[in-house]
Amino acid sequence: MQHSRFMRAALREALKGFGATSPNPAVGAVIVKNGRILARGWHRVAGLPHAEVEALRALASPGLARDSTLYVTLEPCSTQGRTPPCTEAILAAGIRRVVVGATDPHPAHAGRGLELLRKHGVTVETGVLEAECRHLNRAFFKWITTGLPWVIAKAALSLDGRITRVPGEGQWLTGPVARRDAHRLRVRADAVLVGAGTVRADDPSLTVRAVPLPAGKPQPWRVVLTRSGNLPAEAQLFTDEHRERTLVYRNRSLQEVLAELGGLYQVNTVLAEGGGEILGSLFEQKLVDEVCFYLAPLLCGGPAMGVAGHGRLLECVSLEEVEYKKLGRDLRLCGLVQRT
Repeated sequence: MQHSRFMRAALREALKGFGATSPNPAVGAVIVKNGRILARGWHRVAGLPHAEVEALRALASPGLARDSTLYVTLEPCSTQGRTPPCTEAILAAGIRRVVVGATDPHPAHAGRGLELLRKHGVTVETGVLEAECRHLNRAFFKWITTGLPWVIAKAALSLDGRITRVPGEGQWLTGPVARRDAHRLRVRADAVLVGAGTVRADDPSLTVRAVPLPAGKPQPWRVVLTRSGNLPAEAQLFTDEHRERTLVYRNRSLQEVLAELGGLYQVNTVLAEGGGEILGSLFEQKLVDEVCFYLAPLLCGGPAMGVAGHGRLLECVSLEEVEYKKLGRDLRLCGLVQRT
């Protein structure tokens, strides 16, 4: 019971960095002694100290760490990266016990940090709230183990599944509350993916604007898929201050594009914003991991469908862990794609 209580506290810390730490995972840590939390820490952005070091620095006095217990949501790193190994800091502080939620998913690292700590006399326990800790970093786990980013399919839809309004009624289906929430979703993403039709029709900027971007995190890559290469040179994606964050892929398969984003650009999470042909192809090829649709109380008619499957889906896509949230007059539905 105590283990779960303190690991939940570490998870709350990790959530503070959710979406801001890529290509690193979001990690939280708490230092406990005599049943009381002495310090908390979370990883803020790649290149800054990890959660364990943040917690150690938050102690009122460094000596308090001696003989304490560290709860951390992910196995402490044991190799030199942008920052020194956390295992060194843990050993130097004199921590007696380390309780870990999930082990490092990288095959070359998994368990290495735990083994090193045990070798130096630290008591190590693992698997506390493991499912919750893995779920928090589901995108990171997929990227590390497959090389492919986590793909979120996002769309704003009318009740009849359309993504455009009647001509003359304006661009937006959803209201300002839902649109602001969609920008929070963009904060989670390392890349936003659209088709050429969306660029030609809407001239989107695909940036995070309505909510603050975490300090140190760049605007997401803007990824455009095109067959013809016929794209307007004056589009915002090619002329604004973030134009160097725009990538264009011509006549490339979705699998190839995702593999390059994951490998060359270290993209953990892709937010696929459409249009309907792009989303339909992603679903057809079983490349979608998560769905986040915003439903507006409108009936629009017209041909522009949110998911243009054309009957190509061999079976319905089912979602699990479904969540609903009312946002002004609109409804957000999110869930994970159920794998058979």
